[in-house]
Amino acid sequence: MPAASRRRRDTPPPRTGGSEIEVLRGFLDYLRASIAAKVDGAPEPQVRTPAVPSGTNLLGLLNHLTFVERATFLGEEVTGWQATFHAAPADSVADVVGRYRETVERANDVLDGCTDLGAPLPRPGRPAPSVRWALTHLIEETGRHAGHADILRELIDGTTGR
Repeated sequence: MPAASRRRRDTPPPRTGGSEIEVLRGFLDYLRASIAAKVDGAPEPQVRTPAVPSGTNLLGLLNHLTFVERATFLGEEVTGWQATFHAAPADSVADVVGRYRETVERANDVLDGCTDLGAPLPRPGRPAPSVRWALTHLIEETGRHAGHADILRELIDGTTGR
């Protein structure tokens, strides 16, 4: 049973510029920050303990999203997607959160050079989705897992809020 609920300040949706790319990037960054904050500081071993029959755990969700960001924006190939849902036993919470934030920075560096949402992401030698598709997919994927993370973190130690 989790400890008494702790409420973090709820962060409202972002204020963004008016262009489509500013709105998409603003919401993606908002979700990225939300899920990283949800995992940051979560206690061991509960952070990696499955809380549902599917085996989903809080640390694994963020580890998975790191691979999704790398595959989508950095063009890295992932051959075993199921394995990405589990952090290595030696990885601490700080390791996984730090790796996620570093990957987000690298992905944003790529996005900074993308001004045409209809153009493919820069991915030499391989077909690539449009920037618009990639941003929309990452908003959906990150938002979905951020919702899972909300529930898992509350089960772990009662922490709620974005």
